Amino acid sequence: MTRAVFRALALVLALIPATHAQTQPAWPAKLIRIVVPFAPGSFTDIAARTLAVELTAQLGQTVVVENRAGAGGTLGTDAIAKAAPDGHALLLSDNSFVMAPGLYQKLPYDPVRDFVHITQIAESPSLLVARVNLPAKNLRELVELARAKPSGLTFGSGGVGSSAHLATELFMSVAGIRMTHVPFKGVVLSIAEVVGDRIDVSIASLASGMAMVSAGKVQGFGVTGRERSALLPTVPTFTEAGLGAYDMSYWWGIAAPAGTPAPVVSRLNQEITRAAQQARVKDSFEKQGARPVTTSATESSRRIDEEMKVWKSVIVKAGVRID
Repeated sequence: MTRAVFRALALVLALIPATHAQTQPAWPAKLIRIVVPFAPGSFTDIAARTLAVELTAQLGQTVVVENRAGAGGTLGTDAIAKAAPDGHALLLSDNSFVMAPGLYQKLPYDPVRDFVHITQIAESPSLLVARVNLPAKNLRELVELARAKPSGLTFGSGGVGSSAHLATELFMSVAGIRMTHVPFKGVVLSIAEVVGDRIDVSIASLASGMAMVSAGKVQGFGVTGRERSALLPTVPTFTEAGLGAYDMSYWWGIAAPAGTPAPVVSRLNQEITRAAQQARVKDSFEKQGARPVTTSATESSRRIDEEMKVWKSVIVKAGVRID
């Protein structure tokens, strides 16, 4: 090989990394959307807006929140499934993501193939609340009362197939009781009916019900988790009440369309983890009864897969269907 040929080859090889780097699009290159598949005002919405502020500061690129409510969260979820996989369109969802495949005979998206799960961002215990005038004054008495009056007690939820509905179905299965379901358009309305003494109980996230417990407007019968919540220290855990097998928690996570480049997924995971560790984000989450929890993309995907199986079993056993 002549010296001239050697130099030419060396020049080509030196240019390859630079050329390759140029083919990798810069991220972020434009405005980033976080789609919340529910109406404004929920913790999902609050969490998204809190993160958007931090991410905007970190990335130097505008991050906005877009609410696309409807069909139990599936409309907004479908919008992200069909979005460009470039890291500029994200989904912030909750337990409803893993419940939908068991509830709907046909979804407009594939919950496994159409998404890459970036990280979980927060978690909150379940909280069981009861009307103040209910004869039962704790969880054990509630179970005894429900067993004495099969389907005689009522429980509210945010609608058929909602997280609160299925959380209560799981609770009834574990406790060996039946109560009558009264669905509402949102779990906040369900808790308001408990406050109004019109239905007996409701299960929701700690974020949704703790203010009413603290104000003495409802009874707090139990929280899930190994320990009592520091926000409601007088409310016992389900384990303390003898129902340790019930351990449903609410969680929130961020996903992107399948096909999003691995380097972008990795960067998103790093940036969201960093944002979730900021004091402003922690304080906002904790005031809502949730705690920041971040995971790797692999851990997030594993939890999604496991919970889809669990909730499908609960749904089938309870006979819940949405046509």
